[in-house]
Amino acid sequence: MNGAPVDLSFKHISNLTDAWSVEPTRGLRPLKRNSEMKYNSHSLRLNNNNIVDLDKLQMTINHFLAEPSQLAWLDLSFNKITHIDHVLCELHELRVLYLHGNSIFILSEVDKLGVLPYLHTITLHGNAIEANKSYRFHLSE
Repeated sequence: MNGAPVDLSFKHISNLTDAWSVEPTRGLRPLKRNSEMKYNSHSLRLNNNNIVDLDKLQMTINHFLAEPSQLAWLDLSFNKITHIDHVLCELHELRVLYLHGNSIFILSEVDKLGVLPYLHTITLHGNAIEANKSYRFHLSE
């Protein structure tokens, strides 16, 4: 079931509902769909877009993935995200989260992600919080 990532990167998406009408980029590994035409993948790439608001993230995940509750890898890097939205904390199977190259500026916001039991990789470099001298120490706690 863990197929190729659903790749919606570089699609000029600014609102997540816009993503619903976008066809994922074809990669080296083919994307496989189920009978409902949803993708058999546990990975979603939304990087290098203009996303500010994650309000419709869960609906977007449900739109594309055959098993949305099994999302394990999410790439939101190089967007315009300013805070850690609560919707990210509801992705209980998430293991990898890329948030680098955004505009997150409150270091304590990252603490919200502590509720994710399997999260082992998060990238935050290139955000405003990187200027905080205790940034790396805070993340390693």
